[in-house]
Amino acid sequence: MARGRPAAMDPAAVDRTAVDPTAVEPRPAPPVSLIPEAVAAPTVAVGALAGRRQPRRDRLASLAVLVPVAIVGLFPFYWMVTQALTPGAAAIRVPPSLVPVDATLDNLAGLFAQAPVLLWAFNSLVVATAIMVGHVIFDSMAGYAFARKRFPGKALFFTLIVSSLMIPVHVTLVPRFILITNLGLDDNLLGVIAPSIADVFGIFLMRQFMQSLPSELEEAARVDGANEWQVFWRIVMPLSRPAVATVGIFSFVGAWNAFLWPLIVLSERNLLTLPVGVALLQQEFRSDIGLQMAGAVVGAVPMILLFLLFQRHFLEGVRVGALKG
Repeated sequence: MARGRPAAMDPAAVDRTAVDPTAVEPRPAPPVSLIPEAVAAPTVAVGALAGRRQPRRDRLASLAVLVPVAIVGLFPFYWMVTQALTPGAAAIRVPPSLVPVDATLDNLAGLFAQAPVLLWAFNSLVVATAIMVGHVIFDSMAGYAFARKRFPGKALFFTLIVSSLMIPVHVTLVPRFILITNLGLDDNLLGVIAPSIADVFGIFLMRQFMQSLPSELEEAARVDGANEWQVFWRIVMPLSRPAVATVGIFSFVGAWNAFLWPLIVLSERNLLTLPVGVALLQQEFRSDIGLQMAGAVVGAVPMILLFLLFQRHFLEGVRVGALKG
């Protein structure tokens, strides 16, 4: 069977839009920028620059607040150093001078000549170190028990311990002195150390920090055969290093600067701590301001060095304890 030829298409039936150019739908032309590229391109950089200026303004605003606060905080130390370098006659001049007048080291030389300052500093170092070690050990152990262990009355005991912060320290002076006297520790450095071997604030801080630690590491250590002491000493304590550093710095500074309790317990001159010894340099009818300020400078320098050496651990411990507590 032969195939037929296809019928020829009628030219009139062809779409006229394909032939007639005027029938094609016009397309909108792309927008033409009236701003040259050399001018339009920097607008992106201007936006980035504005974003940079905003943090710079924030930093300037922060500095405008922090610098005056720092000046106010550092002025007492500056005044102490100024008076330590000022002779006795010029120290009581009215109006006082903000710059040392006739600066000299006579006050420091007279301090070491009139009093056993190095012995007092050694006594303070012994007391502060013993109290710091006690806080780190006992506060950490108590904080670990309240954070990880379960025992009857746990919440009640912790509430009672924290509530003791509301008791003024002056209320406990007489009972503590009677206890220390009955133990035969009066006029002894052990009498200063023993009542301060642990601290409520340290227990609270260690407990709050240890609660934030993951318990999976402790469970894995127990599965590997570690006992409770090994878990505490090898797992928990290394992870709690920021909090331990905070407790250690707080306790050391507090024990170094302690005045009232060592003043009550100690009476022998060679057993005095540095703050008590410097305060006793004031005579009954005469006060040598330059000598006392020189002693205050000697007592403040170790604390400044301690903070500069451990400020990273101190700030990290405060930050982590505040956020995770």
